This record gives sequence, C-alpha cells and structure tokens, in this order.
Amino acid sequence: MSSVVETRKTAPKQSPAPTLKDAKEEVPADINIPDNYVSWTLKNQKPLPPITWDNLLQNLQWLTLAILTITPSIAIYGLFTVKMRWETFVWSVVYYFITGLGITAGYHRLWAHRSYNASKPLQYFLAIAGTGAVEGSIKWWCRGHRAHHRYTDTDLDPYNAHRGFWFSHIGWMLLKPRYKPGVADVSDLSKSSVIRWQHRWYVWLIVGMGFVFPTVVAGLLWGDWKGGFFFAGAARLCFVHHSTFCVNSLAHWLGETPFDDKHTPRDHFITALVTVGEGYHNFHHQFPMDYRNAIRWYQYDPTKWFIAVCAQFGLASHLKIFPENEVKKGQLTMQLKKLRETQEDLQWAPNVDDLPVISWESFQEQSIKRPLIVVAGFIHDVSDFLDEHPGGRHLLVKYVGRDATTAFFGGVYDHSNAAHNLLSMKRVGALHGGMQHGLQDKSIPPAQRLRIARYNELGGGSPYNSSTAVSDGEGMLG
Repeated sequence: MSSVVETRKTAPKQSPAPTLKDAKEEVPADINIPDNYVSWTLKNQKPLPPITWDNLLQNLQWLTLAILTITPSIAIYGLFTVKMRWETFVWSVVYYFITGLGITAGYHRLWAHRSYNASKPLQYFLAIAGTGAVEGSIKWWCRGHRAHHRYTDTDLDPYNAHRGFWFSHIGWMLLKPRYKPGVADVSDLSKSSVIRWQHRWYVWLIVGMGFVFPTVVAGLLWGDWKGGFFFAGAARLCFVHHSTFCVNSLAHWLGETPFDDKHTPRDHFITALVTVGEGYHNFHHQFPMDYRNAIRWYQYDPTKWFIAVCAQFGLASHLKIFPENEVKKGQLTMQLKKLRETQEDLQWAPNVDDLPVISWESFQEQSIKRPLIVVAGFIHDVSDFLDEHPGGRHLLVKYVGRDATTAFFGGVYDHSNAAHNLLSMKRVGALHGGMQHGLQDKSIPPAQRLRIARYNELGGGSPYNSSTAVSDGEGMLG
C-alpha cells in the first residue's frame, strides 16, 4: 500500500496555459485561476435573485424533480399492490449494496479522489453499478464532489451545509443554484475510456441498470417480475438515492469532529450505517485521498472492506493510506483543544507575578495573626482548611510560621496531586529568597505542569509556560 506524503514548496509563478500537443487533451479547468479565486468569484459573480413563490417554477430543476418524485411514487404504489416475496427482498438489499458500492467505491473513492487504482474489469463493474444508482455520469458527479471538497461550507460549494440540512440533502438538486459551483478540474477523467464509454451510453445504462436488470433477475430466477420492478428497481433506487444524499446532509450534521472542527463534516456510526460506510466524514474531509473512511477495524465501512478484498484478488492496487503520524497529529490537535476549553472553565492558583514578595520576618509576624505556612517558597493561608485537614488540625498548626516543604513532600506524608493543587489555591504571597534549588518543579501544581498555552503565553519567566501547544489560527491552544 502506498502512503500519501504532503510536501510544501514555494509556489511557482503562474505560467500561461500549456500548448496542447494532442487536440483531444483537456486543459485543466483551474490552471489559471487567481490566488484569491473564492473571494474574487463571490465578489464579481452576480448571484441569481432569491427564490420566491413568484419565481419558484422558473427555478425548479424539473428533470431531477421528476426522478426524485416519480420513483418513490412507483415504490409506494408497489408496496400497496404487490406482495413482497422474501427472494425479492433479499435481492433488493443485495442490489442496493451493489449499486451503492458503485457510488462509494467507484464514483467517490476511485474517480473523485483517486484513492486507489482499479483494473479495467473492476472499473467497468463500478461504472455499471454506479449507473444503476441513477445519480448522473461519473464525470458530472465527480466535478460537483471535487468542488464540494475544495469549497466546503462556502457559497461555491454545490451542497453547502450552512444553507441547512434539507438544502444539502436534496434542495440543491431541486433548485437552480444562486451561484455557479466553484471551478474543479476533471480533465483527468476525460482520459478514461471507461468514463467515456459510460457517458456515451448513459441514458440506456440508467434504464437498463436502474430498472430492467433488477426486474429481469427477479423475473427469470423466481418469477416475480412485478416485485423485481417495484422493489428491486424503484424502492431500492429510493434507498440508494437518500443513502448517498445523507453523505451531504447527515454527515455534516450528526456526530463528532475528532480531526478538525474548522468545517462541518462529522463522524458518526449511524451515518456510516445508512451510507455504506461513508459516515466517518470528518476523517474523510481531512484525508480525502485515503481509501478508507473508517480507520479502526471495528468501525463500519463496507466500502473499505470491498476495496481491500479487490486488492487481495489483484483487481485493485496502490491503496492510499495517509501517514498514521499525521492522522494522530490531527487527533491530538482536537484533544488538546478540548482540554484547553476544559482548562479555561477551571479556577487556577494566583499568577506568580501577581503575588506580593514577603520577607521571612514579615511572614512570621503575620503568622501570629493568621495561620500561614510556607511550602516550596510560597506562603499559604490555611485558615479555612485547618478543620478539614485529613491528618488532623494539629499537623497544620505545628507548621504555622514555619517552612513545611519537607514534611509536605514526603517527610511526614507524600501528598497527592489533588492536595498539591488545592494547596496552590491558598497562596497569598511568595517568600523572598524562599525558592530553594531543586524546588522549581514542586512549585508548579500538577494540574498546571502540562498547561495548554496560547502562543502569547509562551514568553520566558513564568513557571506556568508550556511546551504543549498547537495553533488554531488565532493562537496556540489545544
């Protein structure tokens, strides 16, 4: 298996479009776009007027509307008029997975993201199976999906999740877009003889694989022609449609963001169940060239398993896996960020620089009026803890006006992290010259030794500075 390694180089100056030696070769659509393409396009492209009741009919995508309404209507009619046979039910489920894999393993991971190489037989199988899902040609589907990844959550994203669940699920197909989708290159797909073949025969293929084939299988093998048409054809097609649509909607709405929360994609087991394994979408948007969606063996991803099995039989090769080291960095970034959020909700010991510096003589004088003890160079007021001390009041009273460092750190009892953290909250001053050599580590409460710090907190001089920090674009945090 090959790995994807990201390299960063200084971008070369833009060059004019290359001269084509072959007239059939396509120039990449995005070869000469400006560096500020997104902002420039949104500023200069005039969107269509807002959709109102008055102009609704003019803004409907009538062909898509017909496909997405007539098909479920046929399925519902069949449900009430045709008896479901168990053979047809099983065949409908099997064909659902076959056509679903045509989209997930073929359209999506093979052609849209080039996450592995497929032999010609496998390519034809996936192209034919994907056609049975009736979701457009490979080239059209991949062009929209690449735009979705490049312009995620912007107005150039064809199914922008910020426009609402139902828009990203189905609305973007039923209504004419207000903005043209952002440019995305698919010139590499034009070189594929399989894709050109599918495009040439697409209309015949969707009729044949969408309805004729599942009907004929049920009719010839167990005589259920009507069931094959209504259930394996129409009902199965409805499930495949909305299974795929959930990748655009549910996968951007339900779940967690274990790798990055900059955009809307999320990971969730339920989404994986209804999308043939495409539910770990946060991972996918972070590492789109990885042939896996789920990286753990126990996570549901039949598309990944299908590709891996094909590789074992020599039908697939060069399965791309993003370096594990980089995957863990993404996970660590989000874990640190959550820790930072928890950290900011807690109360911490007074800042060292804000504490008054007290001489030993002054410390002893003040200890007469209130119970003050010294531990690790800091003066602590333990008046509210005398009666709460687990070892008894007398053990604290005996150290009032004295240095209890040795006793606190194992001389009498090696106190826990919790005790150390609690003691730090009772600091009222720093003893002048009281920080003895070797006490630097003991002066920092355990809860703050790995404190998640922003970059502007990393200056010298503070014992609370941390080397555990990452950037979120606004500062250093976890």
